[in-house]
Amino acid sequence: MSGINVMKIKDFPQFNPMVDLSFADFTSDSEYCIFPGFCDVHVHFREPGFSYKETILSGSRAAAHGGYTAVCTMPNLNPVPDSVEHLSEQLKIIESDAVINVYPYGSITVGQNGEKLSDMDGMTKDAIAFSDDGKGVQPENLMREAMLKAKSLGKIIVAHCEDNTLLHGGYIHDGEYAKKHGHRGICSESEWKPIERDIRLARETGCGYHVCHISCKESVELIRKAKADGVDITCETGPHYLTMCDADLREDGKFKMNPPLRSNEDRLALIEGIKDGTIDMIATDHAPHSAEEKSRGLEKSAFGIVGIETAFPVLYTRLVKENIISLEKLIELLAVNPRKRFNIPLGNDYTVWNLNEKFTVSPNEFLSKGRATPYEGEELYGKCIMTVCGNKIVYK
Repeated sequence: MSGINVMKIKDFPQFNPMVDLSFADFTSDSEYCIFPGFCDVHVHFREPGFSYKETILSGSRAAAHGGYTAVCTMPNLNPVPDSVEHLSEQLKIIESDAVINVYPYGSITVGQNGEKLSDMDGMTKDAIAFSDDGKGVQPENLMREAMLKAKSLGKIIVAHCEDNTLLHGGYIHDGEYAKKHGHRGICSESEWKPIERDIRLARETGCGYHVCHISCKESVELIRKAKADGVDITCETGPHYLTMCDADLREDGKFKMNPPLRSNEDRLALIEGIKDGTIDMIATDHAPHSAEEKSRGLEKSAFGIVGIETAFPVLYTRLVKENIISLEKLIELLAVNPRKRFNIPLGNDYTVWNLNEKFTVSPNEFLSKGRATPYEGEELYGKCIMTVCGNKIVYK
């Protein structure tokens, strides 16, 4: 239990937030639980540049509603945070509007164009790490250069692994559903092949390397072997990849994300990966879009779903209550391991949940501007009662 602060309490109205939270009790039948504030290393808060989808304010409020007190924001913005000047625009909004701790990524390449390295030196002080999320860095020599620079700065490279030459216009998994319904598929190789390349580069350069949103069995096995070989590698997967597969797809944009929902065999491999420690953390890839952008069906809707307000209830209901993993393990994946890898302090952050309360997922109740979730209408357990960040109540 080391490193995890969890407490169940029977008398919530008299709860004193200054009590010692250094013990854990998973056996009590008490109704409320206190967890360390969750930490999501992969969110899209869309500001600056796309505030009609989400803002720092709406995104951080949604995060607090989901029990999160720290998030890392991806750089597919306008302007792209590829220089001190551009990053400062986001930092100003964070300082004025964020209700939780928000740590921005700097981009790996200028404009995320995959041609020239960004001003990594200049952004090092304020960027949590470097990523071109939303795009894979295609040239091997450029990724090697990025890793060498990140290594010299003591920063991690956070990679969206996608080989553009293998996409062929696909938009869902190249599996049974795609074949049956006449959709163009995205093969698993488009994900695991770049991971294979980057593992080789990480071994060569000694750079800390983190893989975003892995979705297929081959990725799990490559990372498992790389860890055994001593490569400085970590990875994440998302709640949807652990609880859904392409058999759950419907002809609806709220089921479209990148990477896509893959086969049930892939889903089971991901579960084994979180059980044995190959997969270090769960990140939501919270990616809000406008209603219009998500209303065009599987083929034409924008990639991305929202997830930061449903992550814990989904995982608690589908994994913990089904005895697939323990509650302790889930807290490690959501709160402890992300902070360890990205050196994000916990401070006095915590979140209080009623694990016995059942509810139906209704996007109209979200604090996020995004409404596209594949869990709409599902019955889940676990309601957030309160989230505290820096001794300040940010959701109640």
